[in-house]
Amino acid sequence: MVPRSAPPAMYTAAVERYLTGAGIAKSSARIDRISLTTWGWMLAGEPAPTGPARRGARPPVFPVTAIDDPALPEALAELAAARADEMDADDVNRELSIARKAIGWWQRQGWIDGDPTIGIERRPAPQDRTKALAENQNAALWRLDVALREKTFWKMLYESAARADEVPCVNVEDLYPQDKRGRITAKGGATEWTHWQSGTAQLLPRLIARRTRGPLFLTDRKAPAGAPTLDVCQETGRARLSYRRAEEIFEENTRLLANPLASPDDIEDLDGWTLHRLRHSALTHDAEGGHLHPDAADPLPPRLRPLPGAWPGSR
Repeated sequence: MVPRSAPPAMYTAAVERYLTGAGIAKSSARIDRISLTTWGWMLAGEPAPTGPARRGARPPVFPVTAIDDPALPEALAELAAARADEMDADDVNRELSIARKAIGWWQRQGWIDGDPTIGIERRPAPQDRTKALAENQNAALWRLDVALREKTFWKMLYESAARADEVPCVNVEDLYPQDKRGRITAKGGATEWTHWQSGTAQLLPRLIARRTRGPLFLTDRKAPAGAPTLDVCQETGRARLSYRRAEEIFEENTRLLANPLASPDDIEDLDGWTLHRLRHSALTHDAEGGHLHPDAADPLPPRLRPLPGAWPGSR
């Protein structure tokens, strides 16, 4: 194959060319670079450093053409298997997927011919039930020193079992604090009711303060010019907190909780939890307590049942 562009000499340069030339989103580039650096050591025939040793380790330096070494697939399979035995299946599969996408792109550029990851199988993913937070993880989450907004957001998600992308859309005027409930816009635009418990009820008055209308969860800064009126608090001038930003904050704050054996020095290289874990945990914990799953054609768990008379239009 004739290269579409001049091939880089070294692997590290090939990684940077991939990250800038393959349409990788900026939000994904950091994680992709970490994964490709990790796989770089293995592609060079060396075990990938782990724990504190990873931060100070030199980047892998070898020619990109070494990926076509016919002896590499067997050595790589052994190194990948050893690393997979020490890691979560989801992390292993994510890293393998990132490596294969990069290798495929390099092949299309004509820089390399083969794919040494052929024959390396994805690890069986754990059952969804294992994604629920364990009791000690749940307790550690609520001990985190975070802002009132985050404490309230997370507590409402967990206590209501609402979907993470629905809660940022809640407005102050949608709340009925005396009934521990509020209106949310669900999938398809339907208006539904969500209910919370005492943890959220205690936090909400402090978060709302004296506001009477507008987004419940706000950014720390003033809304940019041109922001939709419905997404701006007219009393503070701040914008509605986006689901994307809420997800980023939760992920950043839970990195050490999700990786209890990791060193705090490695926090930038770690992945935290997703907000969906809170809903999944709430539903799983309800099921463990003897309540039925809300998607079944059976009674809802207490946190999802409407209170008497609690239907759209009632107050």
